Amino acid sequence: MIRCDELYVRSWRGTGGTWWKTAQATHTGHIAAGGVEADVTFAPVGDPAVNDRVDAAYQTEYGHYSGYVEPMVGEQARATTLRLAPRS
Repeated sequence: MIRCDELYVRSWRGTGGTWWKTAQATHTGHIAAGGVEADVTFAPVGDPAVNDRVDAAYQTEYGHYSGYVEPMVGEQARATTLRLAPRS
């Protein structure tokens, strides 16, 4: 089960996405969302079950946007799923 304090990101452009390439090269980044900013470490996700749960979360949250969800749950995006962890 995905815990509510775990964060995941994907590149809808797949491995061709610029930010994803940088995240893969450095494994570090800075995020800003919902008024919160944090330095993070990016960790690859190799567990298909995690990808399935991330897919379900995208479908639940954004399913009413028909053109948005399909690319985010496709194989190209699934291959780029990264877990974000706070960096100290």
